[in-house]
Amino acid sequence: MKSSIYKSDVYLKDSIRNPAAVYGLAKWKRISFEDSLGMHVLPSLCIGCASCVAVCPSGCLEYVDGRPILTKECNSCGICSQICPRYKSSIPELERFVFGRERRPDEEFGVYRRIVIARTRDDRIREVCQDGGVVTSLLLYALERGIIDGAVVSGIDREKPLMAIPRLVDSADEIIESAGTRYTYSPNMLAFKEGVAQGKKSLAFTGTPCQIQAVRRIQALPLNRYAKRLSFTIGVFCSECFSYEGLVNKLIREKLGINPAEVKKMNIKGKLIISTVDGDVRTVSLREAKKYASSCVSSCMDFSAELADISVGGLGLNGWTFTILRTEKGEKLFEKAESEGFLETKPAEPYSRAFNLLIKLSKRKRRGAERNFSS
Repeated sequence: MKSSIYKSDVYLKDSIRNPAAVYGLAKWKRISFEDSLGMHVLPSLCIGCASCVAVCPSGCLEYVDGRPILTKECNSCGICSQICPRYKSSIPELERFVFGRERRPDEEFGVYRRIVIARTRDDRIREVCQDGGVVTSLLLYALERGIIDGAVVSGIDREKPLMAIPRLVDSADEIIESAGTRYTYSPNMLAFKEGVAQGKKSLAFTGTPCQIQAVRRIQALPLNRYAKRLSFTIGVFCSECFSYEGLVNKLIREKLGINPAEVKKMNIKGKLIISTVDGDVRTVSLREAKKYASSCVSSCMDFSAELADISVGGLGLNGWTFTILRTEKGEKLFEKAESEGFLETKPAEPYSRAFNLLIKLSKRKRRGAERNFSS
């Protein structure tokens, strides 16, 4: 992509001299990119979320090949280190900010108010959604009711089939067009930056657990330029993501002999399922697929986007979405969308298999990250 959102712009003339005046920071530690993220995150912990690129006020960072690159002198404002989800991040502190308390030891997948199994009532969405179409329906409802004037989502690069890219959408057609899950990483923070630059007043943010963490750090400081534009967050379950070169070029194109442009949908239900536009369905074992997994999640302990207002995932369900309503804001939004006919639900209690899988994957991701930090 050749878009301005891939480079940090200088927002105001005095931003380099006084970042607090621009962002509303109550306090921050002045430290350079090189001495913070460059030294402690980039070597092995960087997930490529682009949060540092999005919030840098001096325009010294660019996003290149999935990583932030310092392209000119850093002014040592320290903002990037305050936002990075992998630099001195305190999840308990963010839990207190979002929920007013830390999660209890028995809350294996984070704090929540209610859990439901849900799906869209919109036939247009059912034709293109990944599972139950809950995210698409909620965004569509919020846009049509004037709750938001735009949404941050992931889309598909038109020049590279199956390549996930950040996308800012502000129409019903664009929201529906962006439905579905991406299995390569999309730095959605760049679309958040674009929305702010365009003057959007109320944005929904959808993203992976690491991106939700960055958004919460933005709110907690706060970085007012961004925090005041955020309406609500939806987090998607994430056990891993795949490299484009590995998943698309090596596995799909070379090993399976499938033209990526002919892939209609991919899904994971105990195995990787690849459906083509001509109706062909191919499956790959998860053991084989994991050979092409990216290392970006090795330092992430969060499977189910525990800091989001609403968290969603498939968890083996067919045509329905496992939905965790975590905050009062998220629960009220969901209930309004349901009451106005955008969603239908059923109790989650009978789905013990999905619950068990949620707990299993949450524990597995936490243990994996702990091993990575201790090694």
